[in-house]
Amino acid sequence: MSISLELEKHYAPLIGGEFRDSAVETFDAVDATTGEHLATITRSGKAEVDAAVAAAKKAFPAWAATRRAERSRLLLRVADWIEDNVERLVAIDAHDIGRTVFELPQDYASAVGQYRYFAAAVMTHDGWSADVPGGWGLVKREPYGVVGQIIPWNVPAIMTAYKLAPALAAGNTVVLKPDENASLSTLELARQLAEIFPPGVVNVVPGYGVEAGAALIAHPDVAKLAFTGSPQVGRLIAHAGAERLVPVSLELGGKSPNIVFPDIDDLDAVIDNVTFAATFCNGQSCLAGTRLFVHDDIYPEFTAKLVAAFESIRIGSPLDPATRLGSLVSAKQGARVLGYLETGKAEANLLTGGGRVEVPGHEHGWFVAPTVFETENRSRIAQEEIFGPVLSLIRWRDFDTMIEQANDIVYGLASGVYTSNLRNAMRTADRLQAGQVWVNSYVALQDGLPFGGYKESGIGSEVGREALDMYTQLKSIVLREQVPPPFYV
Repeated sequence: MSISLELEKHYAPLIGGEFRDSAVETFDAVDATTGEHLATITRSGKAEVDAAVAAAKKAFPAWAATRRAERSRLLLRVADWIEDNVERLVAIDAHDIGRTVFELPQDYASAVGQYRYFAAAVMTHDGWSADVPGGWGLVKREPYGVVGQIIPWNVPAIMTAYKLAPALAAGNTVVLKPDENASLSTLELARQLAEIFPPGVVNVVPGYGVEAGAALIAHPDVAKLAFTGSPQVGRLIAHAGAERLVPVSLELGGKSPNIVFPDIDDLDAVIDNVTFAATFCNGQSCLAGTRLFVHDDIYPEFTAKLVAAFESIRIGSPLDPATRLGSLVSAKQGARVLGYLETGKAEANLLTGGGRVEVPGHEHGWFVAPTVFETENRSRIAQEEIFGPVLSLIRWRDFDTMIEQANDIVYGLASGVYTSNLRNAMRTADRLQAGQVWVNSYVALQDGLPFGGYKESGIGSEVGREALDMYTQLKSIVLREQVPPPFYV
């Protein structure tokens, strides 16, 4: 299946409402599965970041003073444009990152929901008042200024929306750096953002993390930093924020527990959902349910059906609507995942998968068979984030021991629970150390509910109203009707 993309031959950074191509260096965007050249992209560096921050700083006073109703209207225009162009955007991402056209529309539905949610939420994002003798006490919420945002390659539509929507709604201006492995759909969106927003409100600087990313996090005029990605890079950004004493929000990694109780009503439905939880996004998701705890009473039957489900997943071209598992984003990521597969073979019991799959006509792509290892919670494959379609299956019997193991991880991003018993659901949700607990439906993300992690999974929450708090600072104002009586006389 082939979809005509009609891409630009070259993409430049969006700076001050214009696409400026001052850099000599470029990098290539290539099809993740065929290696076909898609476009060249300006390799932004310090000069481009400096220009983008300067443009954002210049635009900030007028944008911060723009009425919330107008900011809301412009965000709704973004949502409408995405809905009108979703088929083309899906095709771009399928080529660029190897995700399937079957699941990518859900990314864009989520993105649209974010722009619309924050367009509405900002209308009631007020401060408050307090009683002051002889006067009034007021608390205002004000934007920070220029926000530097860095996003990963796995879900570019969602990550762009999660960052831009609340920051812009709150009145900040933005310099966004997309990942070099997944810039095309963001740069296509940038062409529309340049028409919707005043010049300098949104700036997009594609490039490498060690160049454009480093320049952005170190820039003295960036008032807040926001990052989604690995804990290793998150630490660097947190350190940079601490050096300059600017707030930092981080959404980092995960190795999420997914827990199955023996009282489940529909075994087949649970099998389907836990399979989805581990393999959607080709397994390249920080919130994937990659540690599956199955109770001993149902373990044999559950395991047999789980293996069958994994083996039935159709692997193929991301552009084929029947494909359920596409390719990993790059050779670098493919080598990383295959390395973990070898580790798993040495320390655990391989039940299915465990290797690379060739798809005719897509030999460039790194397709990995959906893999299940029977293992212990302390094994390396159960403790470290693999970012591939690899599931660690863990048997449990004692509730307290299982909970201890579920929490015995450096991460705390997401978790799942399957049970028909309300008490099991409540006591498990209460004791799990995770920012999200999804009962009987994994990846049940909802606009308006906060999304953030515990422990090394990050700092701060996105998606919900709390994100507006995260992109604003508080100012207390006390007004008195007259000067108080003399104090020193």
